[in-house]
Amino acid sequence: MDALSSSFLPKYSQSNTSFAATPKISRRTNIIRSHSFTIFDDHLSKLISKTAEKIKFKFLMNKTKPNNVPFLTTLFKSIDDFTCNSLDSLSPLPPSIDPHHVLSGNYAPVDHELPPTACEVVEGEGFSNIPRCLNGVYLRNGPNPQFLPRGPHHLLDGDGMIQMVRISDGGATFCRRYIKTYKYLTERDLGYAIIPSVLSSFNGGMASMARAFVAAARVLAGEFKPAVNGFGTANLSVALIAGKLYALTESDLPYEIQVTPDGDIATLGRRDFGGGRGFLNMTAHPKVDPDTGETFAFRYSGVAPFLTFFRIDSDGRKQANVAIHAVKTATVFHDFAVTENYAVFNEGQMVITPAEILRGRRPVRVDGGKIPRIGVIEKYAKDDGGMVWVDAPGVNISHAVNAWEEDGGDTVVVVAANNERIEMVFERLDLVETRMEEIRVCLKTKKVQRRLLSHQFLDLAAINPAFLGRKNRYVYSPVVEMPMKIVGLVKLDVSLHSDDCVVGTRMYEPGCTGGEPFFVANNLAGDEDDGFLITYVYDEISQESKFLVMDAKSPTLEIVAAVKLPGRVPDGIHGLFVTENCLSQ
Repeated sequence: MDALSSSFLPKYSQSNTSFAATPKISRRTNIIRSHSFTIFDDHLSKLISKTAEKIKFKFLMNKTKPNNVPFLTTLFKSIDDFTCNSLDSLSPLPPSIDPHHVLSGNYAPVDHELPPTACEVVEGEGFSNIPRCLNGVYLRNGPNPQFLPRGPHHLLDGDGMIQMVRISDGGATFCRRYIKTYKYLTERDLGYAIIPSVLSSFNGGMASMARAFVAAARVLAGEFKPAVNGFGTANLSVALIAGKLYALTESDLPYEIQVTPDGDIATLGRRDFGGGRGFLNMTAHPKVDPDTGETFAFRYSGVAPFLTFFRIDSDGRKQANVAIHAVKTATVFHDFAVTENYAVFNEGQMVITPAEILRGRRPVRVDGGKIPRIGVIEKYAKDDGGMVWVDAPGVNISHAVNAWEEDGGDTVVVVAANNERIEMVFERLDLVETRMEEIRVCLKTKKVQRRLLSHQFLDLAAINPAFLGRKNRYVYSPVVEMPMKIVGLVKLDVSLHSDDCVVGTRMYEPGCTGGEPFFVANNLAGDEDDGFLITYVYDEISQESKFLVMDAKSPTLEIVAAVKLPGRVPDGIHGLFVTENCLSQ
């Protein structure tokens, strides 16, 4: 274990025996466990039914008695402890949900928030080297668990935390705050995590049944109310929708946030854009039209309709749903693309099967026998009657970078990072292999053509935002090395007819890891690549984080300025830059 995470991770090896090394299990032991599970499953099923009814009855009869809830809270906590300390040890944790593995290196969380703090420029000649177009804020979201995991933990389980740099009046400040979601506040008040995760909580039959039971009991007792308040972490991305900032995750509705005049971050609350009942979640990757200000988005669900497309107008009002009935199985749709006239979806091989919980497995899995396909629908369609679907074997898009139309609208071109080892997404996220591709979909012939843009592993790419949905030339992508470390950036020229479109490279110093870049235009009327790339970089040797500004035109992506940050910034997910003018409005 490296020095960075050594101060964080040993804490739960001291208090939780479930992470101890697992001895070799004999065939006889497996037979005994199998028989024990059959007996346990029968007894636990009966216990769940009887106990849930008792809890519901007692809570309804004694809801005015203040000492009732503490008793139930203690009971639930005891079941949690037994599950984590005993039942989890019966099924060894795979690396994808073993916190020793998941929360290592710069994925280890930070243990505190940080108020607005002045920063120091360490490269360049003072703040004159930070371009004036960067007056504003750069916010990056990512998972950062509020409490040490006591059991299985997936990388994406952590609570949303915004890491923000503000450039203003010749100075820079840094601030980080948790998104104060319902989940965060509920668990903060209790003093420990209680809300289960579909990605990690269901590992092994006994532990899965116990977690399902205690989660249901908490809902019945009123300790946790997900139907009303949601249960998301708001930990994936940041978006500017109808002039307001939001933190998003795809399992819940967005949370509105605000940058205060003194450079702090405030959570204003969960928002449904007037969607009303039944509108429970939306994508973490909405697309905002740079001309109209409209936001195009979708939601997927474990029940029909499995995919729903919608838009939010420039005033922030959600419009009517368009149910995509052609999607016949519950499928995970992480991202999509838009063109001038179309929305483009990739129905991949990640599916949702709730019944897997009864087998002690996570309800999301990879269906290797399913044939991926691409669906194209008009952006203002009233229904999915005119939607075109094309089989696309091998296409499991991680992130869609951009899309546009050619041949008078008969061809849709998508630039995207494609998961070449989709089976690793849930088993070993750190070993996922994604490469950048150009995918051409002919709507007339219903055929797909694919072209590799680089042989390197690339993902989390950025473009000039002004070209969203329109033909662009340049893509800026992190270079990913195993295990899931971003070691540099490349600039791709997708207009080149080649399988190696790299025209610019910036590799970080040894021991340094970066994150997703964001492109900020220097001159809105200038060339497509007239601007700067901004991101966070962490140096494992010096144990310092920096905010980097790079020249997007330069073939070496030259560093224009670097700001030393007052604390370590863990590897996050997606970010956004907002100008000072936009903030003031």
